Amino acid sequence: MQRFFIYLILFIAAFLLFGWYFSNVTLYLIISLIFAALLRPLTNRLNDFHLVGQHIPRWLAILISYASIGLLIFLLSLMFLPLINNQLLILSEMDLEGIYIQIQEPISRIERLLMRYQLVENKPGSLFEELKNSIIDFIKTFDFGGFISGLINLTSSLLIGIMAVGFITFFLLLENGLLRRNLLNLIPNSYFELSVATFTKVEKLLSNYLFGLLIQMLFIFSIASLGLTIANVDYALTIALFAAVANLIPYAGPILGSVFGIIVGISTGTFTSDAEYTYFLFKILSVFAVVQLTDNVVLQPMIFSKTVKAHPLEIFVIIFAGAKIAGILGMIFAIPVYTIFRVSILEFFRGYKSYRIFKIKATN
Repeated sequence: MQRFFIYLILFIAAFLLFGWYFSNVTLYLIISLIFAALLRPLTNRLNDFHLVGQHIPRWLAILISYASIGLLIFLLSLMFLPLINNQLLILSEMDLEGIYIQIQEPISRIERLLMRYQLVENKPGSLFEELKNSIIDFIKTFDFGGFISGLINLTSSLLIGIMAVGFITFFLLLENGLLRRNLLNLIPNSYFELSVATFTKVEKLLSNYLFGLLIQMLFIFSIASLGLTIANVDYALTIALFAAVANLIPYAGPILGSVFGIIVGISTGTFTSDAEYTYFLFKILSVFAVVQLTDNVVLQPMIFSKTVKAHPLEIFVIIFAGAKIAGILGMIFAIPVYTIFRVSILEFFRGYKSYRIFKIKATN
């Protein structure tokens, strides 16, 4: 048993080293495993469905599942088209001279305040001129060629990632349980039952975690859309959908959703006075405050504590470790990956303790 644990530790270390060195491949595999877990129930139901006395082939069931997800994403993206069209109209009709005057006034107030307390010794109006010159210099020195090249590289990487994830997910669904069977075949017979129990527990926890995330997104979407509709904010459903999806990014997601809601609400609203503008902003902030309060007090404890059975401090450290390794995607997938390793190590450790107790009793 001790030798087995040494081999297990070496295998985990080698796996982590491989995952770090081939981070793109590891990320594709993790995303594919999650998508396969999400699509497997739908694929199995379609595969069991009889058509003209015959089962639907599994490969066709997988393609139908893909088409269903693609259709859902397409329908959800349609919610953003009116908002994008509205923003383009606002940009095309934008009064640059009016914006220039609106920006100049608050900067002048700040400058007069700084000069009153002798924090700056510039001439009146120099602060705005410096800001304007800085913006002009930034535009002049901006590398548009590098920006276009980076955008092309990002698009290419995204397309390659989508193709890789789709390909891996297809074969994971086609050969149902293939990865699990291959991993179990590598384990000696004496540890087979312990390994099966570990796999079962990991699958159950991950399924509960994904289901909890779905419930979290639905609750956030419902509360945000209802609150924004009551607050008479345009494109309430679109803002709520973006906030629900952005909330998948730990810590940064809620801020991103709130900022998006404020920008859309202000840019699409009409205000006749500063008081009306302030009240409108207060309503949007109040809605997102209620959303975050509900999420932090009710939803997140339910998901993290009950589904993955981890302490909030563990979650905090693991999320930022994932961000260090793989950025935003690392933050999103840090908890599922940590759950796999954590449960596996704990289950094997419990099995080792049971083995030691059994060996002591047998010796006595």
